[in-house]
Amino acid sequence: MLIQTPLNTLKHLKNKPKGVERKQKKAQTCISISTKMASRKWTILVAFFILLIAMEAAIVNAQGKGNGNGNGDYGKGNNDKGNGKDNGKQDDKGKNKDKSKDKNKDKGKGEEKPPKKKYDESSDYEKLSPLPTGQERGFCKAKTACQFKTLVCPAECNQRKPKKNKQQKGCFLDCSSKCEATCKYRKANCDGYGSLCYDPRFVGGDGVMFYFHGAKGGNFAIVSDHDFQINAHFIGTRPQGRTRDYTWVQALAVMFDSHTLDIAARRVSQWDDKVDTLIVKWDGKLVSIPTDGEAEWRANGDDREVIIERTDDTNSLRVKVSGLVEMDIRARPIGEKENKVHNYQLPSDDAFAHLETQFRFKNLSDSVEGILGQTYRPNYVSTVKKGVAMPMMGGEDKYETRTLYSTTCKLCRFERPTEIASSEGLIAQY
Repeated sequence: MLIQTPLNTLKHLKNKPKGVERKQKKAQTCISISTKMASRKWTILVAFFILLIAMEAAIVNAQGKGNGNGNGDYGKGNNDKGNGKDNGKQDDKGKNKDKSKDKNKDKGKGEEKPPKKKYDESSDYEKLSPLPTGQERGFCKAKTACQFKTLVCPAECNQRKPKKNKQQKGCFLDCSSKCEATCKYRKANCDGYGSLCYDPRFVGGDGVMFYFHGAKGGNFAIVSDHDFQINAHFIGTRPQGRTRDYTWVQALAVMFDSHTLDIAARRVSQWDDKVDTLIVKWDGKLVSIPTDGEAEWRANGDDREVIIERTDDTNSLRVKVSGLVEMDIRARPIGEKENKVHNYQLPSDDAFAHLETQFRFKNLSDSVEGILGQTYRPNYVSTVKKGVAMPMMGGEDKYETRTLYSTTCKLCRFERPTEIASSEGLIAQY
């Protein structure tokens, strides 16, 4: 836009005094200097700003090279990926270190802990010489309230293992927290909890009595828990005109860890109390139970001790598997009188020797199964009909196993280690 200056104004400027003209020149000079200074400041600011940008770019570039190949968020080995790789490796190293530390800790713990061998603290005592009265004594070593105490057998049962077991009670020294010496018969109590006797009649862990028929030649899980299983082999007969078998338990197989313990009654045509009909096998090999001294046989499993002792001269045993079960077992026949009363119609050449057993279990889980085992569950309610002469328990289909040594049934809990081969045929099947 052109600005026209009035003529009078121009004339006035031409005729300005010299003083005014000087002042104007000075003002113009100041303005020129200030303008130059302002431009220099802007130049410095711009240069400084450019320097900052360059420094930031250099820093980012350096970081990119350290983490991957420095191509921002999208390059090869970008910041996130680079960090992920590096940190992942470091984390793995850290985990490995932690694992090695844990292993070392475990090793240390293993060295500090006593052997894993499980034992029955109730019988952890040292035998002392009897008193002049003949009463036997034991010095308790178990780490319970009874440790370092001496227990003395009562006068009415002064021996732990009396020779005439059927007529005399034995002394039981208990070094557990009970810390007592008591008198007990050392044979199965067919009316007590956990008993399995007769044809066959059970008394469950809930105290309820019931019968279980099974089947002649059948095998059934008596107890099946996470740590062990006990199967029973049934023998029997079916008289003419009857719709079911009469059955008895002829053999038991206790399976735990990688081991199998068999107790069976040998088939005999005529019964003789003086002849021992009991067969005991450990992992398929026949074992002999001594008749003198302590009259016991011991074996060490993977982490359990097995003790089998005679509780009479013949046909009576007490079996202990530490941490799992204790059993009093007796072999007996079907007598002639009993045969007639029940009309079993047994053949004359078979005494039908069978087992009477009382079980005492230790550390059962709340989910234990089996014909007898289920009755030990905390919330178990018996399904048998009460108030009748022979309350029957069903479940043959749930607890039947293919063989005496099979751990498979519809409700079985126990599983053999995978490397354990089948142990069928350890004892004869009847």
